[in-house]
Amino acid sequence: MPRVLVTGGAGFIGSYLCDRFLKEGCEVICIDNLITGSADNIGHIKDSQFSFIHYDVTNYMYVQGKLDYILHFASPASPLDYLEYPIQTLKVGSLGTHKALGLAKEKRARFLLASTSEVYGDPLIHPQNEDYWGNVNPIGPRGVYDEAKRFSEALTMAYQRYHKVDTRIVRIFNTYGPRMRIKDGRAIPNFIAQALKGEDVTVFGDGTQTRSFCYITDLVEGIYRLLRSDYNLPVNIGNPQEMTVMGLAQEIAALTGSKSAIVQLPLPEDDPKVRQPDITRAKRIFGWEPRVGLKEGLQHTIEYFKKRMGIPGSNISLNV
Repeated sequence: MPRVLVTGGAGFIGSYLCDRFLKEGCEVICIDNLITGSADNIGHIKDSQFSFIHYDVTNYMYVQGKLDYILHFASPASPLDYLEYPIQTLKVGSLGTHKALGLAKEKRARFLLASTSEVYGDPLIHPQNEDYWGNVNPIGPRGVYDEAKRFSEALTMAYQRYHKVDTRIVRIFNTYGPRMRIKDGRAIPNFIAQALKGEDVTVFGDGTQTRSFCYITDLVEGIYRLLRSDYNLPVNIGNPQEMTVMGLAQEIAALTGSKSAIVQLPLPEDDPKVRQPDITRAKRIFGWEPRVGLKEGLQHTIEYFKKRMGIPGSNISLNV
């Protein structure tokens, strides 16, 4: 039975990975300090092959017994979170990655790093492919997340080259779905919560900036395939269907039947103007591309938010 460690396993993405590896017949160890993760995300798991450790991975890490895979997903990921926890974000990207890689080296485990499209910063090429080095402001407010992830990629590659650790790097583009927090701060949960409450839907800037949104099950499938592949350079996983933020707000308003007004607020500093993954590498190496369309994914997510917010009429489980 393969043994898998997921750091940040009580987070949005991490909890789905715990589910997936349990489904694949693995023993799963979830480590999370619950700064931004939630015990609710893993509360449905009753499997005897699952264990949870409440711990900060920036400290010394020890796990008894063998480990076959380590997936390092511990980190604040929403701008609201990493602006509130800037030091913790930098520490988990540097110290946390160092500790997780050290454990992978000790256990001879395959290591997968959760990186991000934010390593591209405010990109000067479009769409973004893995060979692009990025356009990042290291001292801006978003730099605590961008540079933490860029450093973690460099450290991962150093361990791969020098210590021969078997590593993988996934660059995750905007992902959404059930289990996102109502006050997450990112566009989709913000817009859904505001629309369902009948509040103004707040769009930053003029709304012409673009994003590409990948449904959570598609992302998890891509991560799983990457982990099982033999490829150790970064791979983009995201949905290349690009749309404007204003278009997204209008789509969510229509799907929720909301009469909320869409209002514009000042654009945050260093907010990327465009974001679209080039997924040629993922298609070529392990045959992955997203399957869930935006409308379908949004409908699932809206139903989850209705249930979470106590709005009548939703029949979706909170443990999807």
